[in-house]
Amino acid sequence: MAESLGEKTEDATAKKLETAREKGQVAKSQDLAGGVTLIAAVLVLVFYGGAIMERFAVAIRSVLEHEIAGSPFYAGDATDSFSSAMMSVVLVVAPVMVFAFLTAFLSNFLQIGWLFTLKPIQPNFGKLNPQKGIKRLVEAKNFVKTGVNVVKLVGAIGLTSLLMSFRLENLAALPSLPIGAAAWAVGVTIFEVALLLAILLFILGFIDWLYQRWQFKKDQRMTKQEVKDERRSMEGDVETKRQRQRMYAEIVRNQIRGATPEADVIVTNPTHFSVAVKYDSDSMNAPTVVAKGADLLAFQIRQIAEKHGVPIVERPPLARALYHGTEVGSEIAPEHYAAVAELLAYVYSIDQAQRVRDAARAENPVGAGAA
Repeated sequence: MAESLGEKTEDATAKKLETAREKGQVAKSQDLAGGVTLIAAVLVLVFYGGAIMERFAVAIRSVLEHEIAGSPFYAGDATDSFSSAMMSVVLVVAPVMVFAFLTAFLSNFLQIGWLFTLKPIQPNFGKLNPQKGIKRLVEAKNFVKTGVNVVKLVGAIGLTSLLMSFRLENLAALPSLPIGAAAWAVGVTIFEVALLLAILLFILGFIDWLYQRWQFKKDQRMTKQEVKDERRSMEGDVETKRQRQRMYAEIVRNQIRGATPEADVIVTNPTHFSVAVKYDSDSMNAPTVVAKGADLLAFQIRQIAEKHGVPIVERPPLARALYHGTEVGSEIAPEHYAAVAELLAYVYSIDQAQRVRDAARAENPVGAGAA
């Protein structure tokens, strides 16, 4: 029944998830990233806040005070003092901003991993459709998002009010405190508020992250027909790859049939590898691999060589080295010159001896037969 209605009852396939990821559609929580960033900012204020306030005080003092008492204060002096103060502020704030950026990047990276795509910011005129816009307004996830925002607002107001009620006596006594003590009390209160809000945002962000994962998995579900269509498409791709592999194997076999009879020697493993080597001093600088194969192809090379009288020599280490280290049509490596030269010399000597015997039989067939 669900299949006939086109209901999305099947979990998303790996291909569907990969396509969604390429489009920038991933499960992540901005609230969680914001909570982690806010906690990091609070920690920076704890360990670096004193130095920041001190540098700000120096910057403000450099603008408001003049170095030489009673000297005229020109506009150019004000500009220089302001520029110097702003540079000091930048030097103080820049490390904090860099740390906040790295924290935000890391919090998102831990959620979704490395992902760079421009598709989410590409123009999509389909989003301008009023009907779809109204439908998005009444989606369940939008109500959840609105509810989370309300909870954040109420929680922030509630926690701040609760904390202020405990600190009310201390805050009322601020006018009677020295400037340094009053500033310290205000700073501690601000830190406590920020820490409570950061913890609240982190907890809500973690809950939102769990919800986003569940919602994303639900949104990516597929109908049974979509799963069948995707499987059929992938099987078509597999069949295409198999056809290409068959074509390549046929090309290799044709190359072996044409090159093996022209080789001077076949070096074998003796069963796993076969390498056909040819050397022509007039056209080659070094012996060249004209064909090679493993397993079934190695067997076919040996069959063709036996049929055409090409010598087959078992040299397992050399056969493996030539098979893995030399491409078809390439000259052998210099480190194999000595071994291949010895092999060719052996083959040539056998061939020369055979030619002498054939010539003797031709000149004296009766004597050769009697012998």
